[in-house]
Amino acid sequence: MLYKDAACSQGLGAALHQRKIVDGEPREGVICYISRKIKDSEARYGTTQTECLCLVWALEKLHYYLEGAVFEVYTDCTDLSSLLNMKTTNRHMLRWQIAIQ
Repeated sequence: MLYKDAACSQGLGAALHQRKIVDGEPREGVICYISRKIKDSEARYGTTQTECLCLVWALEKLHYYLEGAVFEVYTDCTDLSSLLNMKTTNRHMLRWQIAIQ
């Protein structure tokens, strides 16, 4: 499970968790946390673009854990839920739609 938790004007952050069964109970264990500072050019992005940037960056950064695996992405941004179906002419968003697929 990938939690895309934070995307703000100063930085991006995400956490990778794994579900496992311990003593017959489902539990989540943290595999890793990642974060980075926003670049100057990215500071001008709108909220949806910043949230999308965070997801794409996390998927790229964690590709060695996620490649070939079935996983779920959890986010607090409702716009990201409809990202794959979004019709946009924004070149960043179009590129990110392709990257997420």
